[in-house]
Amino acid sequence: MSALLPQGLLVTGAIIWGLGWLPLHHFASVGLVGIPLILLVYGLLSLLAMPVLFRERHAWMLQRNALLAIAVCGGGATAALVTALATGEVVRVMLLFYLAPVWGVLGGWLLLGERLTLLRVGALLLAMLGIALTLGAGVSSELIRPLSGNDWLALAAGLGFSLNNLATRAADQVPLGSKTLAPFVGSALIATVLCPLLGEYPPPLTLELSGQIGLMALGWLLSMAAVQYGVSHIEAGRAAVLVVFELVAAVLSSAWLGAQAIGIHEWSGAALVTLAALIASWPERPALTAIRSPSL
Repeated sequence: MSALLPQGLLVTGAIIWGLGWLPLHHFASVGLVGIPLILLVYGLLSLLAMPVLFRERHAWMLQRNALLAIAVCGGGATAALVTALATGEVVRVMLLFYLAPVWGVLGGWLLLGERLTLLRVGALLLAMLGIALTLGAGVSSELIRPLSGNDWLALAAGLGFSLNNLATRAADQVPLGSKTLAPFVGSALIATVLCPLLGEYPPPLTLELSGQIGLMALGWLLSMAAVQYGVSHIEAGRAAVLVVFELVAAVLSSAWLGAQAIGIHEWSGAALVTLAALIASWPERPALTAIRSPSL
């Protein structure tokens, strides 16, 4: 019974993440989208994060560069994903973002010297096939269509998220609280720099809109805490399976609410990307043949 709580919290947090496109689309409908939204939501979350980071400063000081990487990569990934989900096609964005486990496998091989097993090579190929189907590779007119800005943001978010995970694994002396909250500060700082550069600023805030922003920030914080608690208390392989509920929730909610038409290419791509994510995140088996990075 002790495993039910962390598993339940992990699934709940992942589902909330998968439904996160709903408030983002709502804010976009009232003119609050992209970097200005990130500035408000993550600026508010940073007010909660800074005291924790300050209290734990002696614990993370020796690995401050790793914590900085977590803040920059995690914060950048969050900013890119939030912007893409607010204005893009939910299923397409989520599937492109879900290449994160693929980037994580390659990054672990190239940067951390981890084994690239045959099973994980198969996961890479499955993911590529799934993305090709999602992007409409079965239709000749789609083959030459360039990726949209939201597509690139989703890909960048997945890459940033995988780099954040690699930095998190390297920062083994940094407290969990600092690792969890640093990306909030990173997102807020990135938005602070980009808002004047892009000439985009938040619209005038009403009491109702301010309350909605506060609720979104609270929901984001609680879901993050739930996922972190779950990941910290159950096996990595099982956690990888349960986190995929994020993708499932996004696809099903988008189809159910009619946010976009989902055809056979999208469903097939979603299935293959989900399978690839599970394989890529599954614990290694020592008996599998491994491909090692060449010595430099």
